[in-house]
Amino acid sequence: MKLLSIAIPCYNSEAYMENCIKSLLAGGEEVEILIVNDGSKDRTADIADEYERLYPSICRAIHQENGGHGAAVNAGLREATGTFFKVVDSDDWVNEEAFMQILSVLCQYQEPESSEDALDMLVSNFVYEKQGAKRKKVMNYRTAFPKNQLFTWEDVRFFMKGQYILMHSVIYRTSMLRECGLALPEHTFYVDNIFVYQPLPHVHKLYYLDVNFYRYFIGRDDQSVNEQVMIGRIDQQLLVTKLMLGYYELRKIQPRKLRHYMMLYLEIMMTVSSMLAIRSNDPENFKKKKELWQYLRKQNFPLYLRLRWGFLGQGVNLPGKSGRKIFSVCYKITQKFYGFN
Repeated sequence: MKLLSIAIPCYNSEAYMENCIKSLLAGGEEVEILIVNDGSKDRTADIADEYERLYPSICRAIHQENGGHGAAVNAGLREATGTFFKVVDSDDWVNEEAFMQILSVLCQYQEPESSEDALDMLVSNFVYEKQGAKRKKVMNYRTAFPKNQLFTWEDVRFFMKGQYILMHSVIYRTSMLRECGLALPEHTFYVDNIFVYQPLPHVHKLYYLDVNFYRYFIGRDDQSVNEQVMIGRIDQQLLVTKLMLGYYELRKIQPRKLRHYMMLYLEIMMTVSSMLAIRSNDPENFKKKKELWQYLRKQNFPLYLRLRWGFLGQGVNLPGKSGRKIFSVCYKITQKFYGFN
């Protein structure tokens, strides 16, 4: 059994996927690199096959009809043989020195599943590799998690606004992901939020390694996180947000600190969806924003009250054109500070 399986979802990725793969090869024989060709129409399939030929004990090429990012992650999880599982997007890469530290920690917790000290989720930092930016913003979790030790949700400290766990941050125990029934929607964008959120109640033991491991590239015009692209796909963002709102009755989630963090995550999802509608300056999208908040009100009134009258909920629901303008200015300031696209 491999220590770590890494799935690389690839769709028409010939221009940058090799940079990603080469950075992961540093993990050597302990790592399994699953290059998932999701129905690409360029040379992605050929590149995947070539790396499987060159590194048969490390790289595996998986070919499937196009099903979107979620289908590619599902395929990687289905085929994974590693104790732990991570997703690295094909235009991103990892830092080699941090990678060695990650593998060293994972090796300490590759014990039988019955152990009470089984590690469910390892968290590390990621870096916004924004094209053209001189200063690289690092997302770390020093205020939230104790470092270099196994801990539980009861040991979690304080999450700042905007400091939430992304797919780039996490490595999960493979068996835990399978047991919790994780299956991402196909032909849907922004399912990486589901990848992080759905397993959380099944995570009992965590570990935070304060290293800048994942390098998250942003800046291409066609990238899914480009603001204009996200606005054009606002219906996808709304769909994912509604799915996440329905996964759990948060009042029943224990422990309390896990419940609080999951509420924070939903607050961010509602804010991003609302922000896209506001930034689009499209009356139809304003209606969709209102409908989303009404959907939450109908589905879960206590959660609606908590999110609607929180700081961010009030910000995205400031009345009228002037309210939208005020929020948009605040958003741009936050965008510049955190460095996201």
